[in-house]
Parts: sequence; structure tokens; C-alpha cells
Amino acid sequence: MTPLLDVRGLTKHFPGAGGRTLRALEDVSFTLQKGEVLGIVGESGCGKTTLGRAVLRLVEPTAGSVLFEGDDLVALPAGAMKKRRRDLQIVFQDPFGSLNPRHKVRTLIGEPLTVHCEPGVRERVAEMLALVGLPPDSGDRYPHEFSGGQRQRIAIARALSLSPKLLVADEPVSALDVSIQSQIINLIADLRKRLSLSMLFISHDLSVIRHVSDRIAVMYLGRIVEIGSAADVFERPAHPYTKALLSAVPVRPGEARRERIVLEGDLPDPSAPPPGCAFHGRCRHALPRCAGDRPALILRAVERPSEHGVAHEARDVACHLHATLGGASA
Repeated sequence: MTPLLDVRGLTKHFPGAGGRTLRALEDVSFTLQKGEVLGIVGESGCGKTTLGRAVLRLVEPTAGSVLFEGDDLVALPAGAMKKRRRDLQIVFQDPFGSLNPRHKVRTLIGEPLTVHCEPGVRERVAEMLALVGLPPDSGDRYPHEFSGGQRQRIAIARALSLSPKLLVADEPVSALDVSIQSQIINLIADLRKRLSLSMLFISHDLSVIRHVSDRIAVMYLGRIVEIGSAADVFERPAHPYTKALLSAVPVRPGEARRERIVLEGDLPDPSAPPPGCAFHGRCRHALPRCAGDRPALILRAVERPSEHGVAHEARDVACHLHATLGGASA
């Protein structure tokens, strides 16, 4: 099946102080099928937000390609990219900062429709307000008259007004009160099913990622270190970094408690990444080769218990601790 989105070798470098280069993204590759939600997770500074924006060309990639329905978005001229943008929308982290306080909600939601010369703007705005659970008279009010959760509903309505084929949700609940977060997560999960949304869902919170994602990609220092189905990643994490992240997630009733893994040290400087595996300085399982040989993200054999002893399953993991499928030890 041809994927809706095929990202290959996506790289983004920013100029830093003193002539240094901040390597925000390095050789990131993944696919997204139509109707699928891929969760992107990792610590602050790992490149999650830059990845979402580079995919949409809100920042220009340094290298790589973003194939969307066969078109390389990175190579599209400005005019062609503008036409494509109706299919590519984003929900930002801060629902207040992303809404112009001078405009009424009706104008904010209708703006994408007006830009792309869509008819029936007023009717569509009313439809979108109902879709996200806001009363009809919301269109005549200003953003400051709403709570944070309501503002995020407005932002979601605006993003969905053109019926996009790909939605990037960039930490859509992290700026909200904890009491409101679950409401917005449930709304996104419901809209995903009702509208068959294809989505990149970015979050530092694995509990949130688990609730909405089909697959999960774990990022560390600008690279994906593990990617697999949400169930597999949660039940049998393969990369030591993934295990450490999951060890901090509260367990559900009936689940076995995990050993708490406390990572020592800080995320390395992205303008001076260490050689080899970027995680090796914080990894308690590091091998001698990890310090100089960077592992590629490839299919590897991950052990799992079975009724017959130990079985193996396939997982994309960038780690020397696992054997390469069909080959020698990695």
C-alpha cells in the first residue's frame, strides 16, 4: 500500500552562536498510512516540533524529502505548495497565541476557507463549531472570552475547516489545565474516528500518545531511535531510552509495575552531538562499540516471552543490543 506520507532522510540544521550548527533533525525517515495516527514522543529538545514543522514546510528542511501523495513537498514551488496547504494543517501548542485576538471566532475559523476561495463560509463555520462542541453564538465572540480548552477547540475547528488530509497536532494539550486535557484528548480521538484523520501527534506525554496513536516513534537528539505499533512499544519497549521513558508512566490497573529507570546526565548539546550512539553516555547497557559506531534505525529482532520460551518480533530500533533480522548481531 502506498503511504499517504513518506518522509526520507529529513534533516534540519539551524545556525547557532559562534558559528556552530544546531542539528535539530538528522536523517529522519518514516511513513504514515491514510487514516493512521503516528505519535511522536521524546524529551524537550529532541526535535519533535521541528519535525512536524519541517514536514509541513513551515521551516525549510536542510536535506531530505517529504513525499505526500507522491509529491515531494520540499521540492514544490511556492504556488504549488500554497495549493497543497489546504491538505496540510496544524494545531499548535498554545491555543491563545495561535488565535488573532483582534478577530472574532467566525473570522478565525473561516479564514482558511476564504484564503482558498471556498463557498458557504458561514455555513461551514457553524458546522465546525458544532463539530468541536461549541455553541452557535461562539462565532460572534473573541478568543479572550473563552477558556483555554475552548480556545483549543476553536483552533481544532479552524484546522479541520478545509477537511485536510494530514493534521499535525503539536503538543495540543500541554498548555492546558490537567482537568481540561482529557476532554481535548477525547475530542481529538473522537474526531480522528469520525473523520478518518491521518495525523502526526506530537507530545512529551506517553500516556497521551498511547490514547490516540496507532504507532509510536520515539525521538532522541534529532533522530528516531524506535518505531513500532503502540501496543508493542508499550508492552515490549526495545530501546533503552524508550524503556526509561515508559518507566516513568503511571501503570494502568492490572498492569505490572515497571522498574523505575532514572536517566543520569542531560540531553547532549545538539550543536555538538557525541559520536556513535547519542544515548550511550546515559545508557546503563552501553557496549564498547556504542561510543563510536552509530546504530542505524533498521528492522531488528526483539525478544518477547511466549508459551514456548522466547520468541522474536520485528521492530525498527536504532540499538546495538538487538540482532539485525536476517543478519548477524548488530
